[in-house]
Amino acid sequence: MRIKKRLTAAVLAVLLAVAALPCAVMAERKEEKLTKITLNEVAHSVFYAPQYVAIEKGYFAAQGLDVELVTGFGADKVLTALISGEADIGFMGAEASIYAYQEGATDPAVNFAQLTQRAGNFLVAREEMPDFQWSDLKGAKVLGGRKGGMPEMVFEYILKQNGLDPQKDLSIDQSIDFGSTAAAFAGDDSADFTVEFEPSATALEKEGTGHVVASLGVDSGYVPYTSYCANTSYLKEHPDVIQKFTDGLQMGMEFVQEHTPEEIARVIAPQFPEADMETLTTIVKRYYEQDTWKENLVFEKESFELLQDILEDAGELSQRVPYEKLVTVKYAEKAAE
Repeated sequence: MRIKKRLTAAVLAVLLAVAALPCAVMAERKEEKLTKITLNEVAHSVFYAPQYVAIEKGYFAAQGLDVELVTGFGADKVLTALISGEADIGFMGAEASIYAYQEGATDPAVNFAQLTQRAGNFLVAREEMPDFQWSDLKGAKVLGGRKGGMPEMVFEYILKQNGLDPQKDLSIDQSIDFGSTAAAFAGDDSADFTVEFEPSATALEKEGTGHVVASLGVDSGYVPYTSYCANTSYLKEHPDVIQKFTDGLQMGMEFVQEHTPEEIARVIAPQFPEADMETLTTIVKRYYEQDTWKENLVFEKESFELLQDILEDAGELSQRVPYEKLVTVKYAEKAAE
């Protein structure tokens, strides 16, 4: 009887092992089906929360994509990665694609999805200024952004809207690399203000070295601040990949529209391990309350023309570019259906 029981147990073990094989094979095959793509983002910021939601909730994976996220630290570097083939999709301000087109790009980067509809940076002062007015910047020194980049151009756009001449009425230091201005502001008290993205703005507040006094996103109004693009050749060769990516991203957009800042912060927390939950929630709430994220990913013509108005105003546009040359909406419109 004992021998029989042992044989029965052994047979059962073999049968269970064999039965498990198809599941293991199927799981392996499912893994193999994921298409790997490289996404190069201009910066790693809570400002792009819907993108991180799509990653952390598995929305891209559900579309059959394995997204490798790389941070380029600047639109110029993202564009270089696209041109060299190091990235399949670039995420940055659409102005970079306009500049490349103006310079005669042979394989222009085309924008296919818009993520943010407001500027994502904040003006940080040395002291609390509850009654801050933009006129308070007259005669001040400000740590600004790279010439020709969206952060700097939107900042100057706001200054002009408030009657200030960026070249004459204040001093804007544009010599510091993107991402290093907060450290420079904290380490050197020669500047009166700095223009910062999150989490740097909140970090300066927590350290007691700065205080957010204005939101560029609120004061500039709706602007097409960041969008996703791919080379023309990639769009032609991989339309299915672009559609799957856009579909997954749309799910991330819908999540942030339907959930609270606290819920959003919990989902994207793995992307920001250095931030505690209280700080992360504070940052998400700032972006949430100023209506940062679009309900869909469609990059409208009106928004593209406004972007070119800002570029012209900043003296960065030699000739206007037709909307149809650098924007396609078919992927975003299908994703929104």
